[in-house]
Amino acid sequence: MSLDWLSVPCQSVDTKSEQLAREHQAQLTKPPGSLGTLETLAIRLAGLQHTVRPAVQQVWISVFAGDHGVAAEGVSAFPQVVTGEMVRNFANGGAAISVLARSLGAMLEVVNLGTVNDPGELPHVRRAFIAPQTQNFCERPAMTMAQLDMALRAGAESVAAARDAGAQLFIGGEMGIANTTSAAALACALLGELPMRLAGAGTGLDAAGIDHKAAVIARGLARYAADADALTWLGRVGGFEIAALAGAYIASAQRGLPVLVDGFITTVAALAATRINPGCRAWMFFGHRSRERGHGQTLAALNADPLIDLGLRLGEASGAATAVPLMRLACELHSRMATFAQAGVSGA
Repeated sequence: MSLDWLSVPCQSVDTKSEQLAREHQAQLTKPPGSLGTLETLAIRLAGLQHTVRPAVQQVWISVFAGDHGVAAEGVSAFPQVVTGEMVRNFANGGAAISVLARSLGAMLEVVNLGTVNDPGELPHVRRAFIAPQTQNFCERPAMTMAQLDMALRAGAESVAAARDAGAQLFIGGEMGIANTTSAAALACALLGELPMRLAGAGTGLDAAGIDHKAAVIARGLARYAADADALTWLGRVGGFEIAALAGAYIASAQRGLPVLVDGFITTVAALAATRINPGCRAWMFFGHRSRERGHGQTLAALNADPLIDLGLRLGEASGAATAVPLMRLACELHSRMATFAQAGVSGA
């Protein structure tokens, strides 16, 4: 077992294509900068895709599912069996991300990393089963090093499949009862924050439930020495799906595939990924600002400005998928608008 692949350098940005795209934007029939983020999206994508005409028509979405031992602490408003039931719902096409993926014409892959209520073999679900759940991090580390390795590699395998399929954009999603607890614990460890500042409602906890959740996180974090790196903390308090997301983000950057990060849990995974391999940050776009407490601080730590803010907090990659049309429109405007010379319009 070796995790050396995590430190392999990420692909570099093509600054020439980026500059040519910037110059092209300056020639389009509009005041400079008047399309705001739609302009900068296209320019950034040009540098990442090594072309002056970027596109995100081919989208790959991987939803990683895994159960959490910390659910035994009563930190979720929903029972743990829901994780396996939702895996079946994904397979049957009934979940929000299923509908969004169909609407976008995106490839949707579901990866079962370990569920207590195991639905077994299902169509359109890849089994990368590690264990029925992680350990309760209030009692012992959530994952062994071998399990952490398996989860990270599961994410990288999804990216390899996406790349082989010709994907132009990778989106990672998650499903796992109690995973906002693990994500908040990991964010607290990486940011040096107090649990009360990052623990949120998750599946719908009331104020007393959030207080209890924060207390559980504080008790769990107190078990471990604070001076540890991101990979160690990922194994201590993370989840199979959070580790898979981190592995996927690193592998995407290593393979030159832009990623669109979803909400709170995926952003925490992105934060862990950038602490493990800082070069992957350049390959990340951020889909939306979640209503989950703690997302704003995690975004700020990554200097991330999400594309939309619709009050979402579902997960599953639903917020990122909702933002894909904006990225597509940015590319269409960049490639199809007339220049001043083509339109016979006087420039500034």
